[in-house]
Amino acid sequence: MYGFRSPRRENAVHDETVPESAVQNSSCVRNGNLKTPREKRKVREQCENIRRNSSSRRVSQLQNGEVVEAVTLFEVVSMGKRAMQSVVDDWVEAYKQDRNVALLDLINFFIQCSGCQGMVTAEMFHSLQKKDVMRKMTETFDEETGLQYKKFMAYPWILTVTWPVDMDNEDYPLIRTGPYWKKFKANFCEFIAVLVQQCQCSILYDSYLMDTIISLLTGLADSMVRAFRHTSTLAAMKLLTAVVSVHLNLDVNKHNAQRLYEVEKKRISGKRTNYRLDQLERKRKEYEHKLLEIQNMMNAIFKGTFLNRYRDVIPEIRATCIEEIGSWIKTYPDAFLNDSYLKYIGWMLYDKQAEVRLKCLLGLQGIYSRKELVSRMDLFTSRFKDRIVSMPLDKDHEVAVQAMKLLMLMSQNCEDVLSAEDCETLYQFVYTTHRPLAVAAGEFLYKRLLSREGDEEVQPKGGGKFGASTDQLKRLIRFFLESELHKHVVYLIDSLWDWAGKFLKDWECMTTLLLKNAEDDGEALSDAHESALIEIILATVREAAEGHPPAGRGAAKKILSVKEKKIQLEDCTKITEHFIMVLPQLLAKYSTDAQKVANLLQIPQYYDLDVYSTGHLEKHLDALLREVKDIVAKHSDMSVLEASSRTYYILCSEEIAIYSQVDCARTQLIDELMGQLDQLLDGFWQKEEGFCMDAGEISRMHSALRRVAAFHNAHDLTKWNVCDKTLRLLVFEMEHGSLPVLMILPALQCTYFSLLWQLAAVSENSPKETLFALRRNLRRFSQICTCFLHHKEKDVREKVFMILCDWLLILSHQDSNNNEETLGLLDYLPNTSLQEKLLVFIQEHVFIEEEEESKDLTEEEERKDESCKLDDLHKKRSLLAAYCKLIVYNVVEMTAAAEIYKYYVKTYNDFGDIIKETLSRTRHNNKIQSAKTLILCLQQLFQTHAESQDSSSGVDFSSASFTNMKELARRFSLTFGWDQVKSRESVAMIHKEGIEFAFQGATGVDGKCLPPNLSFLLIISEFSNKLLKPDKRLVYAYLQRYVAEPLLCRGDEWQPLIWYRNSLLANEDEESSVLSSSGEWSPVGASKTSFKRKLSNGSLPETSQTEAASKAPDPQCASQLASAAGKSRKRLKSREMHLQEHLPFLCPGGLRRRYCKDEIKTEDVSEEGQAEDTIEDVDVDVVGADQDS
Repeated sequence: MYGFRSPRRENAVHDETVPESAVQNSSCVRNGNLKTPREKRKVREQCENIRRNSSSRRVSQLQNGEVVEAVTLFEVVSMGKRAMQSVVDDWVEAYKQDRNVALLDLINFFIQCSGCQGMVTAEMFHSLQKKDVMRKMTETFDEETGLQYKKFMAYPWILTVTWPVDMDNEDYPLIRTGPYWKKFKANFCEFIAVLVQQCQCSILYDSYLMDTIISLLTGLADSMVRAFRHTSTLAAMKLLTAVVSVHLNLDVNKHNAQRLYEVEKKRISGKRTNYRLDQLERKRKEYEHKLLEIQNMMNAIFKGTFLNRYRDVIPEIRATCIEEIGSWIKTYPDAFLNDSYLKYIGWMLYDKQAEVRLKCLLGLQGIYSRKELVSRMDLFTSRFKDRIVSMPLDKDHEVAVQAMKLLMLMSQNCEDVLSAEDCETLYQFVYTTHRPLAVAAGEFLYKRLLSREGDEEVQPKGGGKFGASTDQLKRLIRFFLESELHKHVVYLIDSLWDWAGKFLKDWECMTTLLLKNAEDDGEALSDAHESALIEIILATVREAAEGHPPAGRGAAKKILSVKEKKIQLEDCTKITEHFIMVLPQLLAKYSTDAQKVANLLQIPQYYDLDVYSTGHLEKHLDALLREVKDIVAKHSDMSVLEASSRTYYILCSEEIAIYSQVDCARTQLIDELMGQLDQLLDGFWQKEEGFCMDAGEISRMHSALRRVAAFHNAHDLTKWNVCDKTLRLLVFEMEHGSLPVLMILPALQCTYFSLLWQLAAVSENSPKETLFALRRNLRRFSQICTCFLHHKEKDVREKVFMILCDWLLILSHQDSNNNEETLGLLDYLPNTSLQEKLLVFIQEHVFIEEEEESKDLTEEEERKDESCKLDDLHKKRSLLAAYCKLIVYNVVEMTAAAEIYKYYVKTYNDFGDIIKETLSRTRHNNKIQSAKTLILCLQQLFQTHAESQDSSSGVDFSSASFTNMKELARRFSLTFGWDQVKSRESVAMIHKEGIEFAFQGATGVDGKCLPPNLSFLLIISEFSNKLLKPDKRLVYAYLQRYVAEPLLCRGDEWQPLIWYRNSLLANEDEESSVLSSSGEWSPVGASKTSFKRKLSNGSLPETSQTEAASKAPDPQCASQLASAAGKSRKRLKSREMHLQEHLPFLCPGGLRRRYCKDEIKTEDVSEEGQAEDTIEDVDVDVVGADQDS
């Protein structure tokens, strides 16, 4: 926007009559009170000399290969190539030579900084009567020239700023992006600060400079133009900040002079007069006079600008005011730290914009961080404490974080300002998903509750070296248990990690507490405390070894620095060396407690396994393997068995030296497990048809099968032939149906894992016999699972459904590296019958609500009932997600999703996220097919609704089912987002299918009778707002093909058609008015009654065509419009060809010919008609240009 201009044109002083081109092309200053040409010439020469002298020291830049000098103050400051002090010194020298010219230069600087390339006119105040001056202090708009004027007082001048009306409020230096304009803002603020600093010893107190600047900024701050208001407010606030610093220095100098005066007075008390005493007295009075002037300046700026602008409609202006008042309070608390100023910060804590609230909090942090200031904040604290305590819940993350930091400072420097209830509320933020807020809350928790003064000196009663860490751990355990969020310990540890990492890594202290006996110390941990401490140990080990936050809190993995990687490696070594020796002892102590053992067995996955061999610690490995084997024999809990299996899997890595030792132990353990299972199965088959098993036998069989299933999950047990043994059990159940659920579920799991391992082992060289045997087992297992979909036990039905979904997904996406013969043997897609069974299963087990019986339950029973409901909901979500994956990955037909989409609104709270993600993924796979699925869903619902209605009365638009359909369609339309170009094909397909369905089954000649599905148009009208304007015209034209004689389509029964047409032509003002008056049809290409003219020097208000025709058009404007018309007509032609290419289903041959005729007809009209069509084309082009690009 700001180019470099030649010094001659920039420095020219214009006469009273300024040509219009000057308004558009330059930023000039005009002095209006000079009467004679001689006076004007004198001022012109002075101005040019001053600028010529200063420009010789100003910077130059290359532009188009030529050296161009920065000749204005604005250009020098915006470039920022020179030291700001030298720039200000140049201006001060110019001011001392001729203050009027220099001040006008400074005034023009502020105008240009506002982004205005207008003209500033100055006339002396004494040249007019006061009454006339007050009458002319206005901001007006001249309709003839398209210029805007602002006249205001900048004593001793009356300034008139003239600028084009199209000055863009969204584009001026302070809000432009990029490093250049960010630097400009910093230079602008620095210039004001240096200006006051350099003037404080001389011209600051001449009652001329500051009066003019303050009047100027106050006048501009009252402008309706955002650019003026924002720039002048920033300048005024920075000016006041600089003046406050001057006031502070003067106050110090005054006190020093007063002290010297009193000392000198005591020293010469016997004499009558003294020159030194008189000099100090004059100095003191001079400081008092300057302070009085500075205070007047401060009051003028504060009352004239701050009080009006801190409530400005623009949030950036409000934020600037609040930021600066916080700076004043910190810089000069004696003057500003009182309730008359603090109240503004307190009030703006409730601002709607996060930026303003953030500035308030940052300002308060600077105050509360200084203990000497906190004592004067009592009234403010009591008034606004509740608001600050609630702000960690702010929807803006940065505001919430800074609020927590402010509360941390308040709790440190204000005694008892936060109640116990406040602290308990703030402690819970350690569990939030936003990590910066959680870390800030972790600091609050650590410093307020866990870390106390004197902890380092505390020694336990029994002696030892873990005094401080032990006390902190016990307090942490107590807090964790009292918070009753036992599954969130990883989030708690992650929040405290940055502040309490030292004692959280004290694993020696933690394990010592666990291994301590009650006989050794009467204060041993309780069972609940031990469980909590083991969870804390596991969380701290994970945090130290992985180095990234838990799931849902920040990025999945962060990039570690070299220092962080070094610390991580050291921590892993420390973990391994300590737990290699301690973990077997802990497992031995808690071997009977399933929860504790399951957590402890997860620690080895963070080991550096090479330490076993390098440290010659194989004996500790033997101890670990013995304990794990003993645990597997004792427990049948799945979490313990899976943890044990994973431990063997981690230790059996072939790359490490201990592989053979661990593999031998694993083989021995699995032999024992399979031996137990074979013995039980032999006993089962020896009985007559396997009946009459007692509870003990069932329990033993259940435990044996679960152990095998847990190990088969992580280890290949194919050589033990597990599949044949479990398949025989499942076939027996399918034929006889007498096996207990405790045997069926693990048998299903074992068979599934066994087949997966066999499938993974298939390669190009696999013999055909193996492939045929695998295929035979796959088909048999699939038949069993399909049969079990109707099993009498719900758990079995749900288990086989999950297995079927996963199994179908795996089989239908085999590795493409395998040969075609292998793929042909194993590739398996569900047939239509199986797809229907899966869909029916989802409808019956997920979407059909079970009737609840009203019972009088106790509080404990209600809690259990609520827990059961949550578990049931989790199972339903898992079932639905498994089925939706089949749809997304094209295992089942996409049209099956139509049955799922029907429940989108009804079950939005429980399953809305899953259904929405399915819709998004299917749309990404195939836009057109996904759109057809949506419209199919709505068509099925409409048909069901129509069948339930009385055929004689028609469709009831007010019924609940019809309203639900419209709401579902509205929700579907919202899923397309704001990018209409991206979704244009999908939305157009929905309208096409919907129109065809609406007119399906129409009777009579050419479909003149009422179609039975006509009211379906009301449903698809919800998608009209997602159409681009050109696409609306195409859809409208497609709709006309189904209406032979539009004049016959009248009456209440045709209202859906009228309403749908209205939704397609919502932006056509003339057509909408015709619609509302007569309900008749009008052609697609009807011209509009209003348009917008755009000129080079600004935008004019909307003008009717009659008014436009009555005025003589500007030749330049007419040529521009003609050129625009030609270009836009070409763009419309190319756009229609583009539409025909991308939306061929809406552009049949007849429709294309109709468009061609309209195009030819448009080009053959008269000149006036051509102008009207040009206006129409321009409007269409403006609306659709961005979307098509």
